[in-house]
Amino acid sequence: MSLLPLNEKILSWLIDPDKVILSELKKLCAKAEQQGFKLILVGGSIISNKIEELIIEIKKHTSLPVYIFPGSIYQISNKADGILFTSLISGRNPEYLIGQQVQIAPLLKKYHLDVVSVAYILIESGITTSVEYISNTKPIPASKVDIIQATCYAAEFLGFKMIYLEAGSGALNPVPLSVVKTISSSVNIPIIVGGGIKKLNVADSYFQAGADIVVMGTSIEEGLFND
Repeated sequence: MSLLPLNEKILSWLIDPDKVILSELKKLCAKAEQQGFKLILVGGSIISNKIEELIIEIKKHTSLPVYIFPGSIYQISNKADGILFTSLISGRNPEYLIGQQVQIAPLLKKYHLDVVSVAYILIESGITTSVEYISNTKPIPASKVDIIQATCYAAEFLGFKMIYLEAGSGALNPVPLSVVKTISSSVNIPIIVGGGIKKLNVADSYFQAGADIVVMGTSIEEGLFND
């Protein structure tokens, strides 16, 4: 059973295990709940710290659902509530399109996680992001709305439950609001938007544009809650 309240807009906090200070988690979790966050995602492109230990620690300080947003097959734990089972459909690297998914599927079958199939689409953001470099794929140019739209159509026809429009961590330019408006009016599955969104008022703009889930990352740890 999914813990994602998809009948409402969801503000999500993405935690990179290598960038968060565990001793600050209690304070950060309390702050996130006060600011209206409803979901915690855990994951990153490169992780040296154990993801399971972080999930256990997070759950000590909040009742918010914790979902894994894996950057690789090594970022899996049955301590989470669910996982965004992503396929990088904007690229043409079979390893991230289906290869790693096949490797972890037997393990997920044993776990009692809410597995949410997500079409992961990288949008060009002005810099080479970690996910672009690690996955060895090119993002779709933000100006190529027709290609983004066609890719989202394919995601819906293939049966994905959600679409994730991703500018990438540290993006100079987040996904254009115009792109989100076009996609949200073109498909009938929920839209996630992330990358470079650092202010709550900006997140609200994405909700107004049609996003169902907006993901914010390091801005929380940096204390950038206020507009």
